[in-house]
Amino acid sequence: MPAPIRLRELIRTIRTARTQAEEREMIQKECAAIRSSFREEDNTYRCRNVAKLLYMHMLGYPAHFGQLECLKLIASQKFTDKRIGYLGAMLLLDERQDVHLLMTNCIKNDLNHSTQYVQGLALCTLGCMGSSEMCRDLAGEVEKLLKTSNSYLRKKAALCAVHVIRKVPELMEMFLPATKNLLNEKNHGVLHTSVVLLTEMCERSPDMLAHFRKVSLVPQLVRILKNLIMSGYSPEHDVSGISDPFLQVRILRLLRILGRNDDDSSEAMNDILAQVATNTETSKNVGNAILYETVLTIMDIKSESGLRVLAINILGRFLLNNDKNIRYVALTSLLKTVQTDHNAVQRHRSTIVDCLKDLDVSIKRRAMELSFALVNGNNVRGMMKELLYFLDSCEPEFKADCASGIFLAAEKYAPSKRWHIDTIMRVLTTAGSYVRDDAVPNLIQLITNSVEMHAYTVQRLYKAILGDYSQQPLVQGASWCIGEYGDLLVSGQCEEEEPIQVTEDEVLDILESILISNMSASVTRGYALTAIMKLSTRFTCTVNRIKKVVSIYGSSIDVELQQRAVEYNALFKKYDHMRPALLERMPVMEKVTTNGPAEIVQTNGETETAVLETKPPPSGLQPANQANDLLDLLGGTDITPVIPTAPTTKPASAGGELLDLLGDLNLTGSPVSAPAPQIAQPPFLLDGLTSQPLFNDIAAGIPSITAYNKNGLKIDFTFERSNTNPSVTVITIQASNSTELEMTDFVFQAAVPKTFQLQLLSPSSSVIPAFNSGTITQVIKVLNPQKQQLRMRIKLTYNHKGSAMQDLAEVNNFPPQSWQ
Repeated sequence: MPAPIRLRELIRTIRTARTQAEEREMIQKECAAIRSSFREEDNTYRCRNVAKLLYMHMLGYPAHFGQLECLKLIASQKFTDKRIGYLGAMLLLDERQDVHLLMTNCIKNDLNHSTQYVQGLALCTLGCMGSSEMCRDLAGEVEKLLKTSNSYLRKKAALCAVHVIRKVPELMEMFLPATKNLLNEKNHGVLHTSVVLLTEMCERSPDMLAHFRKVSLVPQLVRILKNLIMSGYSPEHDVSGISDPFLQVRILRLLRILGRNDDDSSEAMNDILAQVATNTETSKNVGNAILYETVLTIMDIKSESGLRVLAINILGRFLLNNDKNIRYVALTSLLKTVQTDHNAVQRHRSTIVDCLKDLDVSIKRRAMELSFALVNGNNVRGMMKELLYFLDSCEPEFKADCASGIFLAAEKYAPSKRWHIDTIMRVLTTAGSYVRDDAVPNLIQLITNSVEMHAYTVQRLYKAILGDYSQQPLVQGASWCIGEYGDLLVSGQCEEEEPIQVTEDEVLDILESILISNMSASVTRGYALTAIMKLSTRFTCTVNRIKKVVSIYGSSIDVELQQRAVEYNALFKKYDHMRPALLERMPVMEKVTTNGPAEIVQTNGETETAVLETKPPPSGLQPANQANDLLDLLGGTDITPVIPTAPTTKPASAGGELLDLLGDLNLTGSPVSAPAPQIAQPPFLLDGLTSQPLFNDIAAGIPSITAYNKNGLKIDFTFERSNTNPSVTVITIQASNSTELEMTDFVFQAAVPKTFQLQLLSPSSSVIPAFNSGTITQVIKVLNPQKQQLRMRIKLTYNHKGSAMQDLAEVNNFPPQSWQ
């Protein structure tokens, strides 16, 4: 056969191809010739053919048929054959293919070869694609080469050891003795790879990290780093005027790991970090890379406060750099440190705000996130002005996040209610279509609570939607506000700004146009129709017009509108005497969150702490904070409160408070961690605790009942009567679970009519074991002075099979002996 073409000629030929099909034809023709040569066991040109095959592999064409030929080249005694063979093995083989195991013996022989370059080839291959089995077999040879005096082999052996540790972490201790003298080497290649090896060992093993801290590794690294900074010009290692920046970066990363959460190590490296931060040239990208690693190290260790300020100032200088990548990493780093070093980052606020105008979207997003993190009570006006301008001009993908951030910041730091309302209205006007679903309810709550701003708000919202219904959340909020305070709009009583003259018909024209607008969503039409109905009690001259509008929508194809209109028509006809009371203004809604023994009352972004009332209420029967939270569950006009006792191990969802058993109220109470208020107890609650015998013998004749039995949960009631007060019935509930999984966070709640008084004691546990292997018990005391038939509604909540379960039930089958 004629000699195959050389690799250089093949490359030149392929580059002349004008189309993909022509190139593919050339490759297929050459692959056919290579296969024929492999079949004839042509040792002369095997190396050349494998080299051409590797080039085709780099172009994306299949070359797997050359794997065994690579193994043959590795077994050859020629260095040129071994070089191509090992290169082919690294490119064509990996640990997923069993063929690579055939290389183990060849690599072991070459690791002990007399020529360092052959040893280097074997180390490179093992460090690149060695499997865990190969690493276990050859780790001993790698460890020997790590101790050799040959710098060329030591640096390759160190990198190979890194790969071995990653594949087989338990072999890490084998390389520990060899690491003792690695940092004493003067060769920068060996130093670099040694630092990489030490970093890998420290990251993967806490024991190794503790060991290197004890053997004073930090002073050695500090000495090497100081020599690099103070050394003069070295052509061999100089990069843009900086001595070996790659080694400096690696050392800084290792120092960061060693100094994290360790006072002594951090103290030892503070001085050198300050030197690097102040002496590194920033005009070139190389210096910026070192400074960035220095900043990350300073922020991650227990560094001095002055050093942290220096690091943040470096990031501030990065923000002025022309390189977008440097600005991006600076913003990202500042965002991570803003919580711990808020004041230092605040000094660069103007530069950060300027980044909002950057053309790069990634920089713009980071600047927006950091700007929101910098907002506080002192700068909220200025920052909101900048962020509102950004919201007005930014791309659509930013508007949702920006609007949400402005809402949260305004709620937390608003200097006044008027400013808060103006800010939210500005957002709704600018980006109303992008705000979250809760924006309108939050605005309604804010307006409701700002009593003195009602006339101003309804006037502003009325003017905001004149002729423009594109921002649906704004239209919804305006419709609600006009319906609630339309009389203030018509009367022109606004004192905050010049009042406008609006007639009742003009207001109704706006709401009717919202109803018929093509841009109005179904929810918006519902707001508008309700607003029109509310105006029937606020306006005096247009009631007939309102009746007509409402009656028209009684036949609407929109089911929601139709239902509203039909109900409103019924109000006009059958229940007109109730209409003023039903449509009166909404009461002030307090937004209360509970935090331990104190309540954090959030009103208009200003946070005030109010200590919970702990003195007994005047009546002595119920806590003051529950007096208005009662719900008639049985259809009567009054019910009795549940009087809790101090909880022991009660789940957080119970909290000792009376919850809304119908889900219509939003009540809050004390969490488990907070001590329950001491409540004056009625005499009947204590009568059975101070006298003997505790219970009357008549209790033995009261049969038990099953109050609830569904989904594997069964609740039984047993009854006892107090000996000192026959009007008190003590009910013991027993909850059992017949399913295969336990029920957690179990909470039992009950309510009775007002003719009774009820007290729930703490349950024995919040977890019901599976397979009926245990029960939860809880005591209920009921005072029934009028000897009426007992009725009770119960609410059960618990977690089962990863889902939150909730159910309501009525208990009306109490035995006569329990209440007579």
